[in-house]
Amino acid sequence: MKLADRVARLGTETAFAVSAEAAAYAAAGNKVYPFHIGDMNLATPANVQEAAIEAMRGGKTGYCPNGGIPALRAALAAEVAATHGMKLGPENVAIQPGGKPVIEKFLLALVNPGDEVLYPNPGFPIYESQIEFQGAKAVPYGFVPGEENFLLDFDAIEGAITPKTRAIIFNNLHNPTGAVSPRSEIEALAELAIKHDLYVLSDEAYWDVRYGGEPLSIAALPGMAERTVILYTFSKKFAMTGWRLGGAIGPADVIAVIATLNVNEESCTNHFVQWAGVEALTGDQSGAAEILGILQKRRDVAADALNAIPGVSCYSPTATFYLFPDVTEAMERVGAADYDDFRLGSLHNTGCSFCTRLHFGRALPGETRKYVRIAYSGIDADQIEEGLGKLKAWVESA
Repeated sequence: MKLADRVARLGTETAFAVSAEAAAYAAAGNKVYPFHIGDMNLATPANVQEAAIEAMRGGKTGYCPNGGIPALRAALAAEVAATHGMKLGPENVAIQPGGKPVIEKFLLALVNPGDEVLYPNPGFPIYESQIEFQGAKAVPYGFVPGEENFLLDFDAIEGAITPKTRAIIFNNLHNPTGAVSPRSEIEALAELAIKHDLYVLSDEAYWDVRYGGEPLSIAALPGMAERTVILYTFSKKFAMTGWRLGGAIGPADVIAVIATLNVNEESCTNHFVQWAGVEALTGDQSGAAEILGILQKRRDVAADALNAIPGVSCYSPTATFYLFPDVTEAMERVGAADYDDFRLGSLHNTGCSFCTRLHFGRALPGETRKYVRIAYSGIDADQIEEGLGKLKAWVESA
């Protein structure tokens, strides 16, 4: 059977391949410390779970409006309006079965084949996959080390813009680095978008996984609401990764198109799960606060443990549940020939499983430093300390 040509352009989320390797190693009787995937080993708050159960018992198990139930559209509009300082209504919200569909539907609604789309690299691999799958050109931009965390490489961004550039994907509170853009950086990016008439996908999946500082969305800056779509997900704040619930928030005309795409692709997002989303946004917030506190403790333990390893240096970011340590010298110490050599050597010698920089995009020209991503959302603090202690001993013994 001859598949469609576009299938060859479809990528994947390679962290799942690392997860499969780790699972196979664990199934053979080995201890694994799961730093490889951004899933969570924390329970969804009890009130949110109960809301879904009550919705099922109440008959909310059939079709519902394609753009989302009115109660959830209104609740999400109110939440984002309050946290972002924006004026939003239900017409600005289309509920989605997770955050990923927002990437696809943003591109389908606003980008034509042959257009160019800027995206962060390293970054969430689905950006590149969807851009290329839909026949557009994926143009990467990178990051440079700053005093407190990584910063956008503005020289790369400005140099990559051409008359064919249609949109830019911006993931503040960034996966995989954990970087939080300062206001000056967000304002500069907004100026570029306005100057070149670019649409913006503001991926705010980790908006609520923040341990300090004041939040700022590019969508809230002057001239940006009419050209920006926000990606919102319930997965992180409420530990709802498997529930598959998210939303697209943006200009009403674009949201109407995205809602029509919902009809064509999945009809609607799961009905009773949406009622859980209403409770998550409007009900008791103590469960979400507890989740954030646990994640912050894990961050502190992981950052301290990584910085104690010879040849490793690591920022302690104020958001997300990822660390992105520089392991260049550590790789040299253990004689790792490449990323896979280091990653698999770690798994087999210490049980620590993690993704590398190359799981988040192709290496950019001139890249010489080596990085790995440490996800601490699915592993308890004592296990973080134990696992990274074994990684330290392995590197020291070399």
